[in-house]
Amino acid sequence: MLYPGLSAFLKTARSIMGKGPVAMVFCEDETEIDTTLRHHLQAGFRCVLAFMPPHFTLAPDLHDRVHRIDHDMTAERAVADAVTRVSEAAPGLWMFYCYNAEYLFYPFCETRSVSEMLAFHGEERRDAMLTYVIDLYAGDLQRHPDAVSLDEAFLDRSGYYAQARNDPANHDHPRERQLDFFGGLRWRYEEHVPPERRKIDRISVFRAKAGLRLRDDHTFSDEEYNTYACRWHNNLTAALVSFRTAKALKRNPGSSFDIHSFRWHNSTPFEWHSQQLLDLGLMEPGQWF
Repeated sequence: MLYPGLSAFLKTARSIMGKGPVAMVFCEDETEIDTTLRHHLQAGFRCVLAFMPPHFTLAPDLHDRVHRIDHDMTAERAVADAVTRVSEAAPGLWMFYCYNAEYLFYPFCETRSVSEMLAFHGEERRDAMLTYVIDLYAGDLQRHPDAVSLDEAFLDRSGYYAQARNDPANHDHPRERQLDFFGGLRWRYEEHVPPERRKIDRISVFRAKAGLRLRDDHTFSDEEYNTYACRWHNNLTAALVSFRTAKALKRNPGSSFDIHSFRWHNSTPFEWHSQQLLDLGLMEPGQWF
């Protein structure tokens, strides 16, 4: 189904999205759009929304499986405002958002659907889930100058760290159960990344509710949504493996010519399996076994 804009989609959004969960994929360029959409359909999202400019192409097999929404990705707050408006249209539904060439992995995703995972997460009285954006990059930039290769993808197996998140209203006390996470290409090439874009944490899985707003730093207006765990034990976390930073670093003239390879001594091939991410400590199952 094709919609000429978000307003057109929202006229019938509630009936289209059903009981969810809903995936929103924001396409900044045409890199791996089809594989991104298929990945999240396979994960079990019952409704997949693809936001993209009208001139982008979509594989024929996806025309009847996703809802394509014409969207200007260059507009200010193009993603944050769209996520907020879709959330307002369907309070109570579980939702997820990402960009093209990003792929959600959660514990045991090879054998359990995203609906099963969210049902457990909801039973723990959680309305949002912390996801770590884990950078992927092609191992050979000579053969893959855009830094994207699903068959030869690499990630950093170490170099991740967290810092306390300051409360602007009270500088002496950091925010409770909130941390800023860093690592990957944004850490290794931080001289090319603005400070406000260096974090790798994103609240990309959440339950919609009235009045909820997505902020530009990928956090929500409800501070409890931004916590990594509840007060009584650790909760599920997920990983969003992403070529987005690698693409940007190779596309930007200010960094592209300084980077001949993203590989270093802590690079390892990505196996496209949740167990590898669990073993590396890049997500955790909490109490879900």
